[in-house]
Amino acid sequence: MARRLLIGVVGAGQASEKGARLAEKVGRRLAEAGAVLVCGGLGGVMEAACRGAVRAGGETIGLLPGPDPAAANDHVTLALPTGLGHARNVLIAQVSAALIAVDGEYGTLSEIAIGLKLGRPVVAIGSRWQVPGIRPVETAEEAVELALRLAEKRP
Repeated sequence: MARRLLIGVVGAGQASEKGARLAEKVGRRLAEAGAVLVCGGLGGVMEAACRGAVRAGGETIGLLPGPDPAAANDHVTLALPTGLGHARNVLIAQVSAALIAVDGEYGTLSEIAIGLKLGRPVVAIGSRWQVPGIRPVETAEEAVELALRLAEKRP
């Protein structure tokens, strides 16, 4: 049985309207490609991406910061309560073959930095971050296509 790629989607816990639309498209595209979406399992970009994936028949993993699996958004198909707070960002980067960033602030930036440190490809839609190693794109479709291509090249 072939293993499915785990692709992390990171972003704002309170997404802008545009960010939520982009995240939902990213989730849908990942599901259509057969990838499993990994995120922090809460609201904003995480919820929108999970919603898109689930509506397209995909699977989603939420690595929750707290101890309660019921805290996951309604579109997480597998909730894993870590009890680690922001330290769960390391787990998201570690288990993901690539990361896609949508919107976000310091928590997202920490996931990006950890992902880059771990050698994970990081694709950012409309990136406002000037961080070496981030691959900027403009659309959800470009983000998913590039993230999948880069993830498949990893050893």
